Amino acid sequence: MSTYTVRAKRWDRGWELHIDGLGVTQSRSLRDAPKMARDYIALDTGAAPGTFDVEIIPEMDGGLEAEASAARTAVITASRAQKDAATRSRIVARKLRDAGLTGRDISVVLNVSPQRVSQLLGSQPLKAASGKAARRRVRH
Repeated sequence: MSTYTVRAKRWDRGWELHIDGLGVTQSRSLRDAPKMARDYIALDTGAAPGTFDVEIIPEMDGGLEAEASAARTAVITASRAQKDAATRSRIVARKLRDAGLTGRDISVVLNVSPQRVSQLLGSQPLKAASGKAARRRVRH
């Protein structure tokens, strides 16, 4: 699938959308920019809108582009760190439970609420139920 790069440049009435190799169209907002660019590309090339991707790159003056890029990078980094912390917390919470600690004790050790401990311990992959317990849970 081909990708069209669209450079969005701010102007008084919205954004100019410079589509590499094709031309220029306009959009009132960046939110509408992908649809406007897709429509323009489809009309110009005859390709169906679902057969190509569009990458919108907003261009801003005064160093804002670099600052926005740094902010996006920071958000991605924080999200990865949060996922890693959650994974580590689940593993340690299970080990602490297996070592005989109560949920409240685990919450103190991990410095989280008892409710969070419950979430961490409850987020285990489901195991196949067998025997009486499985039959009791299924109600028709």
